[in-house]
Amino acid sequence: MGSAPGEAVLSAEGLTKRFGALLAVDGVSFQVAPGEIVGLVGPNGAGKTTIISMVLGILRPTAGRVLIGGIDVAAQRSAALERTNFAAVYTPLPGNLTVEQNLRVFGLIYGVKALSARIEALLADYDLTRHRRTKTGVLSSGEQTRVELAKAMLNRPKLLLLDEPTASIDPSTARDIRARIVDFAATEQAGVLWTSHNMYEVAEVCHRVLFLSRGRILLAGSPAELIKQHNAPNLEELFVEVAHEALHPAAGAQ
Repeated sequence: MGSAPGEAVLSAEGLTKRFGALLAVDGVSFQVAPGEIVGLVGPNGAGKTTIISMVLGILRPTAGRVLIGGIDVAAQRSAALERTNFAAVYTPLPGNLTVEQNLRVFGLIYGVKALSARIEALLADYDLTRHRRTKTGVLSSGEQTRVELAKAMLNRPKLLLLDEPTASIDPSTARDIRARIVDFAATEQAGVLWTSHNMYEVAEVCHRVLFLSRGRILLAGSPAELIKQHNAPNLEELFVEVAHEALHPAAGAQ
């Protein structure tokens, strides 16, 4: 089931998550449109990974809801996640399986049609053909990242969730990966929700940025708009300023 024309790929409506006394996410609302890359940024503990976990249905919101292609994740998780995929450095693929085996297993899980042909195309696209029979666990961090992204593209997702996708890899590999994701979003008209601490990366690839602190969105807009509005030299300096004010609100109010 796909999204209707013009319909948001992802809608978060009043998303809230409590862990006991801790309010991790506090009434967050935003949308991701087809073909749009939205950066979700903020200091550690701001709520970014919690939001992604709620989008994936791993965590149930305390309040609010998540719609993927108009489908409520809480009510119809399988249908909502059918055209969704995810990649993060902290969720490595099984290291004892070869690259090809990993893609085949996840392809079967996602019910990918013409799976063998899809695997061949992704091995070529992500420069992995020579590693097809290599156990994933012995690959370099950059190669493992490419396998993660190939896996994330298996079902041609309409919503791609990326949590620090280029962390701990070299700048050349990171540039290549960014270009592939930008091209994928544009070509497939897929929405991408991208978390990163690399503000250069966010400014380069994201159409919009959501600055998150203590579970709330403090700022939202395109990188250029935000830099101009706040008279900041660049996105990184704005991030530091916003994070400092959010962590020390009393000092910022004086």
